[in-house]
Amino acid sequence: MGIPSAIIRALKLSAAAYLFSVLLLVFLPHHFSTDLKLGNFFTQHIISYAACFSMFLCWELTHHLHQVLHTKRFIFAPPKGSAAAETNPSEPLLATLEECSPASPLKYLAYLDLCMVCENNVDYWRRAAFFEETGETYKRVAAVCLRPLEQLASKLVQGFECSSDDKIFSISDQLQSPTNPRQNSKCHELVNDFQVYTWSARALASLTSRSRKEDRFGVAQLSGSNAAAISTLIACLLAVETLMGKKISLQPSHQLMGAFSTKSATFSTGRRDVRTGKRRDDPLYSKAYAMADVLRTSIYGIVSAFHHEMLNSAKAGLLEKDWITSSKPPFGTRELLLQKLHLFLDFQAS
Repeated sequence: MGIPSAIIRALKLSAAAYLFSVLLLVFLPHHFSTDLKLGNFFTQHIISYAACFSMFLCWELTHHLHQVLHTKRFIFAPPKGSAAAETNPSEPLLATLEECSPASPLKYLAYLDLCMVCENNVDYWRRAAFFEETGETYKRVAAVCLRPLEQLASKLVQGFECSSDDKIFSISDQLQSPTNPRQNSKCHELVNDFQVYTWSARALASLTSRSRKEDRFGVAQLSGSNAAAISTLIACLLAVETLMGKKISLQPSHQLMGAFSTKSATFSTGRRDVRTGKRRDDPLYSKAYAMADVLRTSIYGIVSAFHHEMLNSAKAGLLEKDWITSSKPPFGTRELLLQKLHLFLDFQAS
């Protein structure tokens, strides 16, 4: 993956070295210079430039390989079988996620490690430690996953705010022109920390889905983390879809949906802002599209795992109580989140 950048840097460095060598030849004393035929002169310079390019290319490839080896997956856990692994194997990982600065490379490696533990069965013993009896470890893990997603939604909300009257834009003005620096400075946070948001969403969704079978003590359900997870993921998805120009509004309907008499959820997706189509080549739009796909996949993972329970809650009219947090969501309203959840239950969210 680093070969194109290595070639470009090698070309630049070899060109600089070649120019420097030419300057040295100009200023060398006369008795050091040699008289060469024109053909031999160009041949010698071509060979010299090729040698410089080969040397710098090898240097850049070695440097890139060195970076890859130093940024391979770091396991934030004590050795398996040790006393620390038997008592509290999650403490090194959680301490890193809670105490490191946001821009620290260790925090990125820790989120990657957490995502790998939640999604894969290689370190099953570490994931099993998340569901310990007191539930404190699970709460801490859920909190470190929720924090970046809540920050993402908050930053996008700030980007939608009007700088003149300090209020949320109307539906038709949710996407401003690309020349507005205030919105861009906030919304481009999605590009800056995209990987952390992705790992957080994937880890949270995987851990919530696996809690259905692996949580022997029911700490995920009793702590309210399942409702917080689904609410935060849907709120972030709505915020990202708004950034992409999707028209999202609460439209009550008296029609019935399915066999459970749930309200119909209508999301206006047909007409999009004309300015949005012009911005699809923007890196921000591509990142938003990728983030929306990750969030949508994460929500579907949770819905698939708890589909039977959610349908029973919807039939009893308790879906909002059981799966939507009572606190104000980071984006949108509880009613809007409930409508979106109904779409996921019917596998119609897109």
